[in-house]
Amino acid sequence: MTPKDDLIAKLKNKTAKIGILGMGYVGMPLAVVFAEKGFNVLGIDPDKRKVDTFNKGISYIQDVPSETVARLQKSGHLNMTADFADLAEMDAVSICVPTPLRQTGDPDMSFILSATEELAKYVHKGMVVVLESTTYPGTTREILVPMLTNNGKQTLVVGEDIFICFSPERVDPGREDWTTYNTPKVMGGMTKDCVEVATTWYAGALETIVQVSSPEAAEMAKLLENTFRMINIGMVNELAMMCERLGVDVWEVIDAAASKPFGFMKFTPGPGLGGHCIPIDPLYLSWKMKALNYSAKFIELASEINTNMPRYVVSRILEGMNDRGKTLKGNKVLVLGVAYKPDIDDVRESPALDVIALLQKKGALVEYHDPYISNIHHEHEHWKLSSLPDDKMMDAVRKADVVVLVTNHKAYNYPDLIKNASFLFDTRNATGPYVNDSTTNVVRL
Repeated sequence: MTPKDDLIAKLKNKTAKIGILGMGYVGMPLAVVFAEKGFNVLGIDPDKRKVDTFNKGISYIQDVPSETVARLQKSGHLNMTADFADLAEMDAVSICVPTPLRQTGDPDMSFILSATEELAKYVHKGMVVVLESTTYPGTTREILVPMLTNNGKQTLVVGEDIFICFSPERVDPGREDWTTYNTPKVMGGMTKDCVEVATTWYAGALETIVQVSSPEAAEMAKLLENTFRMINIGMVNELAMMCERLGVDVWEVIDAAASKPFGFMKFTPGPGLGGHCIPIDPLYLSWKMKALNYSAKFIELASEINTNMPRYVVSRILEGMNDRGKTLKGNKVLVLGVAYKPDIDDVRESPALDVIALLQKKGALVEYHDPYISNIHHEHEHWKLSSLPDDKMMDAVRKADVVVLVTNHKAYNYPDLIKNASFLFDTRNATGPYVNDSTTNVVRL
């Protein structure tokens, strides 16, 4: 029996041992889905705090209930370790590690490199490896393949001894309609046999697998998804600036355009981009194209507009304060919501951090409240803040010179905010349904 046939048999029978390298927002839900479908899964993460938390039956990921972790752990289908040596026993490995940007705007490949270096120590014949971390086209072929097929101890042939694919994660934290299980999964392999093996594995747990011809096609598909969103968000952000100068309600304009049943997709403006994907992934493509002497103009322009939105928000707040005979310096500002999107506990790349930093530079006395996030810090500005307790929030609203709504959590009572705030600046149009021509204390982006 060939390594391929043996591996496929194990995957079909769910006797294959599954390893998930990186147990964060992507890896943990993926590990849970595989375990729920009967695979024996080992999560591997160097963060011992995560491992200790997991081993107590507690989930540190909002989308994964602790009850699920405890149940799967008790059944023996899901375990977690910080010991990379356990990779030697794995038949199938998914790499789900972060891919941030450096301050220079270049891709930070250190997590992928580190994970692949560890895996290369224990890689063996009859193993399938799938990279899920978002990255630039060519990463799988140029980095993973050389490192995994020739580790100094042995030489493995891709498509015969080892099977390597790229399958981009599509996790959207907080969603309940589209999850890891039912969101279609793109799969691009180094060879047809690679795709066949990986598809056999993933199809044993996920609802739909979409095969493409190469890892590069899969890598590029992920970047297209997020570049599409980033550029369209940049467009409506610029539209908001134009409408403000024209004296037109941008939210009314967008709703009117969205009434067209074809040829239009609704995007809304906001205080800037957040999350690990949309602000970052398109810049991976832009960086790659620079190496090929090509300028990705749409990406660069949209990034410039979106990056400047926190500054535009603060300028509008300052203008509103001036209209009320006040300045920001020495006055109280309450920021509501610091998560990058509603109803989650994720602050990665949140525009709220930059909005707060800019307000502080103007001399404002800033406090914040978020029902999901108790503490925040700004990596480059070197400050830390703690959220106001829930029972102190409305009193702070009444005392603030301006309340800035950055994240439109469902937990907020917007009529009460309008009633109690002397000046409310709404970056998300959450107050839209509750304001009218006589509402003078609310300004919307």
